[in-house]
Amino acid sequence: MRLDDFKAVIRDLATEHGMSEKAKQHLMLSIQKLADEKINILVTGATGCGKSSTINALFGENVAKVGQGVDPETMDIKKFELNNIILWDSPGLGDGKEADRRHSKNIINKLYEKDKDGNALIDLVLVILDGSSRDLGTSFELINQVIIPNLGEDTNRLLVAINQCDMAMKGRYWDHEKNKPENKLVEFLDEKVESTRKRIHEATGVNVEPIYYSAGYKDGDEEQQPYNLSKLFMFIVNSTKPKKRAVYINDMNIDKKVWEHDDKLQDYQKEVQQSFIDSIRESAQTGGEIGEEIGSLLGSGGRAVGRVIGTVVGGAVGVVKSFFSGLFG
Repeated sequence: MRLDDFKAVIRDLATEHGMSEKAKQHLMLSIQKLADEKINILVTGATGCGKSSTINALFGENVAKVGQGVDPETMDIKKFELNNIILWDSPGLGDGKEADRRHSKNIINKLYEKDKDGNALIDLVLVILDGSSRDLGTSFELINQVIIPNLGEDTNRLLVAINQCDMAMKGRYWDHEKNKPENKLVEFLDEKVESTRKRIHEATGVNVEPIYYSAGYKDGDEEQQPYNLSKLFMFIVNSTKPKKRAVYINDMNIDKKVWEHDDKLQDYQKEVQQSFIDSIRESAQTGGEIGEEIGSLLGSGGRAVGRVIGTVVGGAVGVVKSFFSGLFG
């Protein structure tokens, strides 16, 4: 498990930092508890929006082809259980009135499901829109009438992402050589994002910040790598409760090529890394002298944080190096 390797890096730094054995033990136990955390993500969107390709790009090839069948409590919702991440893949609306009613009921039931501690089971709802489609009315119906009214007060759990951005203008203005949009397509996509944000807010009063990306595809010998995938990953991480964020390190796709084509790669890299450190600090939070020692080691902006990040990216530890270097180059 990559989190174990990350723990080894921090243990070494804690020793160098002169941390007491009691504080070090508390920190190590806190990180170990993270290894047992589960993150439940509900993924939904209209047929053809690219849910499976998105899941496979984020978490590894063919993940969405080896699910564990439908959820017996909410039929039609497929379950994919990774190391720490559990994905619930639900059909969206658009399959006919009877199917739409069934899908809506299943999604609502899943949103109201509780975990063993009585908290909402679903940590994050990822709604994927089809960027190649002009008619997103069904997707807005799903968001505005099914998901948002049943999210409760924590609407931050909702993430809206526009896939297939390369096909947003029928494939025009996409630079295939660089695998990125040209300026005219960027302007169009920015307008689409703003229109989506405004339409959801006007209907529900809820503010969302949609992003656009392309999950890529592979069709025989023809292959297109994802675009803006690290931004999607960053949004997923930052939308998750802080104490759980570090566990993504155990399940993310470490194939370097799927993360290469992003405009602000280094910015996303730093933010994701800091989110992992913040997650560990949140998990290990305590008062007194132990809290001060841990805060000194993991404090935001402290030298130790930079050293942890530098060590992980620099590559002293094999699997952790593989994760970060493979993820961000």
